[in-house]
Amino acid sequence: MPLLEFKNVSYTSGDKHILKNLSLAIDRGDFISIVGPSGSGKSTFFRLCSQLISPTEGTILYKNIPYNKYDPIEWRRKIAYCFQTPSFFGNTVMDNLKFPFSVRNKKADLSIIKKLLKDFKMDTEYLSRAVNNLSGGEKQRIALIRTLITGPEILLLDEVTSALDEKNTLIVENVIKSLNGSGITILWITHNSQQSRKYANKILSIENGTLKSLEVIK
Repeated sequence: MPLLEFKNVSYTSGDKHILKNLSLAIDRGDFISIVGPSGSGKSTFFRLCSQLISPTEGTILYKNIPYNKYDPIEWRRKIAYCFQTPSFFGNTVMDNLKFPFSVRNKKADLSIIKKLLKDFKMDTEYLSRAVNNLSGGEKQRIALIRTLITGPEILLLDEVTSALDEKNTLIVENVIKSLNGSGITILWITHNSQQSRKYANKILSIENGTLKSLEVIK
C-alpha cells in the first residue's frame, strides 16, 4: 500500500489548468527528486501534498484514506512542507522553535531542539538570536529544524539549499539523507541536476502541469 497516492488529480485556478490528471504512488522510505521547468506545477504539487489547497478533480490518499477525511492540521504535521523562502514570527530563533510545541499545548523540549541544532552544525547560542539578523542560509536551516520538530513522516523540501553555500548545502544534504535512512519519506524539489540524482531513488519530472516521467534509479 502506498504511503501517499494521487489518483487522477487536477488543479485549476480560474481558467488556468495548473496540474492535469496526475496519478502516482509514493512509497514509505522513498527519496524522490522533483524536477521540471519553473512554472511547471511543482510547488502546486507540494501544496496539494500538504493540503494547503484541495484538488479540483481526483483525490489524494494518505495511508489509503482520502485527504478530506483528515483534520488538515494533523495532516500537515505528518506531511510537512519546508518552503524555499521561509516565514518567521516573534523576535528570536527560540520563539520559532517553541512554536511546534505550543500549538500542541506542550512545553518546549530543549533536548530535541539542541539535538537538531547539533545535527545542522549550529550552536545553542542561535536560540537567542533575532530572526531578522539571520543570513538567508541560517534562516533556511532554522526553518528546517522547526519543520522537523513535528516528527513528520513525509518531508516536502522546496529548493531548501538554494540560499546555502557549498559547505552548508552538504550539511543539509547529509541530515536529509540520514532522516531518509531513519524512515522519513523525502520529496525534494531541486533545479540542481547533480543534486537530483545524488540521494534519490526516484526522479519525478513535471512539465506543463503533467507527469512527464517517474524514473526509478537503481
